[in-house]
Order: sequence, then C-alpha cells, then structure tokens
Amino acid sequence: MNTILIVEDDNSLGYILKEYLEMHKFNIVLAKDGEEGLHLFSRRHFDLCILDVMLPKKDGFTLAYEIKQLNEKMPVIFLTSKALKIDKLKGFKLGADDYILKPVDEEELVARIEAVMRRANAAQNEPSCFTIGKYIFDFANQTLVLANKKQSITVKEAAVLKLLCEHKGRILDRKNALKKLWGESDFFTRRSMDVFISHLRKYLCDDPNVEIKNVHGKGYVLNC
Repeated sequence: MNTILIVEDDNSLGYILKEYLEMHKFNIVLAKDGEEGLHLFSRRHFDLCILDVMLPKKDGFTLAYEIKQLNEKMPVIFLTSKALKIDKLKGFKLGADDYILKPVDEEELVARIEAVMRRANAAQNEPSCFTIGKYIFDFANQTLVLANKKQSITVKEAAVLKLLCEHKGRILDRKNALKKLWGESDFFTRRSMDVFISHLRKYLCDDPNVEIKNVHGKGYVLNC
C-alpha cells in the first residue's frame, strides 16, 4: 500500500481527501502546515507528497524544495488554488510531477496520483545512464558529466532529457512528451517544455556535436 503525505491547512478538505483516498487503498498521513509536513516527511517513509501552496508557517513551494533536498526522487503533486502561470512554472521548476487546481474532482485526483506513481515506479526499473556525445547523463542522480565538469539538473529537466535520449536521432513527438511528463498538452505545458529544452541546450553546449533540434509542428530531435 502506497503511503501519501498530504499537507493541507483546510481541515474539511484534508479530511475529505483522506477518506476518499483511503477508500482507494492509499495510506494517508495528514499535516496542517508546512513545518509539520517537513517534520513528518523527515521521520517516516512516503511514496508521494501532495502539497497545498498557501500554508501556515512554511509555504508549499519552500516545503517542496526542502523535501527534494532530503529525497530528490520523491514524487510531488501541488494541489492549490494558485492558478497564475508564474506559480505553475515555479512549481514545475521545483520538480513537481503535477500541478492541480482546486476544486479537484476526486476521481481525477486518483487518476493523476496513479499516473505519477506509475512513472515513478517505471523509472526505478529503466536504464539510468546515457551517453550524449562526450557527456555522460546519469538520470538517477540528475547529473551531466563532461570530463571533470559535473552539472546538476532538476527532476523535470532530467525527465525531458531522458525522453530525448530514448528517441536519440528520431523525433520526440511534442504532444506525446507533454502528456507523458505533465498529463496534458496545453499552452502552459508547451511553454514549460520550451523552458526546459532551453536549459538543456545550455548544459550541453560544450560539445558542438550535440544538438537539440526543433522540428516545426512535430517536436524535437537529439542529435549527437
């Protein structure tokens, strides 16, 4: 049974989520503020964290950052009423696996949780290291190594680069990639993908034979 930490300061919503998710065979631990959430996370085993953003004592973005410092592979879903694009981008840059707006449909939440858990479990059984030109990409440790130079990258950057590596020399369909990484393909997720591709190009720029090429209307190709 997967154990989920939910950090939510609305007692009614927290109770409803706990009851519903436990009906679907999840073990739920509730925290009412960011400090309590971090305290629990540092002392217990969890398979997934669901965080509100506007929390007492420690906001959800800060909490997510600190959780990732303790376990960079921990899946994180934001469940929040903060709908601005800048907030969504911040969430994904912190390594969020999903960003869900309130009010949430309980069935949809379960589906999204299961999708995130499938990706997390699949990642544990897949190849971890890839060669990209002169670089060694360690997906598990989120690093790019060229000679003695090591570059750490975010969870989402690593996920995008892994997809590119799996399609090396072939087109990575943009829409399929967005659905796999974010669960949807809309303007926001397309813009997020462009940001991560831009970051990856900068990380890989020391090998002139490595190129991430845009294929208009289709997607991207990693050539090396």
